[in-house]
This record gives sequence, structure tokens and C-alpha cells, in this order.
Amino acid sequence: MAPEAAPSRSTVLGRGLTRRCPRCGAGHLFRHYFELIADCPKCGLHFEREPGYFAGALAINIMVAGGLFAVVFVALLAATIPTVPVVELLVLLVPIVVFVPIIYYPFSKTVWMAVDRAFLQRLDRNELLD
Repeated sequence: MAPEAAPSRSTVLGRGLTRRCPRCGAGHLFRHYFELIADCPKCGLHFEREPGYFAGALAINIMVAGGLFAVVFVALLAATIPTVPVVELLVLLVPIVVFVPIIYYPFSKTVWMAVDRAFLQRLDRNELLD
């Protein structure tokens, strides 16, 4: 049987954005909202390749939260100049800084695995043996 072709980068990244395995597309990768399982239940891909592997996920989470904060801040600032309502801005912006990293947490892990797989071309032991 011929080996299955590797999915495209856009497919791998799409899988990451939908909290699925970057290799096979299987779902249900989280035991609880904050607890990622160790291996894919379908293809067996081990997710945490080394200690500190998910530092990239932390960076992605910070970039998403910071980027959303910046876009909302600039848009609201531009819409309210010259009389900027500081208290109202804080009421809208503080929840972004607090809740977006929490909401995006599981997505940041699967997106990082997808980025790692799509762009850094990491191969696991099973693929090296094929």
C-alpha cells in the first residue's frame, strides 16, 4: 500500500484552528478544557515532543490576545478622538486582556502543534521508520 500523502500546510493549520490533530485531523484532544491528552487517539502522534515544547503556544496566545487588544484599542481610540472616554475604554479592553487568553488557551496549543508540523517539518519516530 502506498503511503498516504502529507496534508497541505493550509489543511494542517485549519486542523489546528479547530482543535484537531495536525497529522490526521482527529478531534477530542482535550480531557478537560485546559488538559490536553498526551497522544492522538487516532494516529498516536505524541503532542509534547520535549519539555518546554508548548512555549510556542504561549507565544501564540500572547500574540492573539495582544493583537486583538491593539486592534480594538486603535479602533476605539480613532472613533472617539478628541474626547476619549478612558473609563469606558478600560471597561471594554480589560476583559479582552483577561478572558481572551483563557478562551484561546486550547486553540493556542493545537495551533502551535499545527505550525510546528506545517512549517518546521518535524517528523515523529513512526514517520522516520516508514
